[in-house]
Amino acid sequence: QVQLVESGGGLVQAGGSLRLSCVASGSIVRINGMGWYRQAPGKQRELVADITSGGMTTYADAVKGRFTISRDNAKNTVYLQMNSLKPEDTAVYYCNAGVVTFAYGLREVWGQGTLVTVAS
Repeated sequence: QVQLVESGGGLVQAGGSLRLSCVASGSIVRINGMGWYRQAPGKQRELVADITSGGMTTYADAVKGRFTISRDNAKNTVYLQMNSLKPEDTAVYYCNAGVVTFAYGLREVWGQGTLVTVAS
């Protein structure tokens, strides 16, 4: 079984910064792409950023230039550095990964989510 555990969410003033972390654990053979999604109240879950195992990144237009995704493959960890936060960034942020496991092959795994609240 593979788990993703996020941390780093919280309350911050507009213009501030937060750094989210997500650690994968379990019977992992390899982790392919990793990413961050978010879901605001009353809205659909949307992609924020993702990163391949080789380090190629993709960002949603709304966060380009403000957020940076990175990963440490040795630690099975993905990060999201969020700067210049805006009230519209308020959402539950979810970690996602494509994980190759010993028992089940490739599985898509989600974390439990971490709440980010940006006060105006």
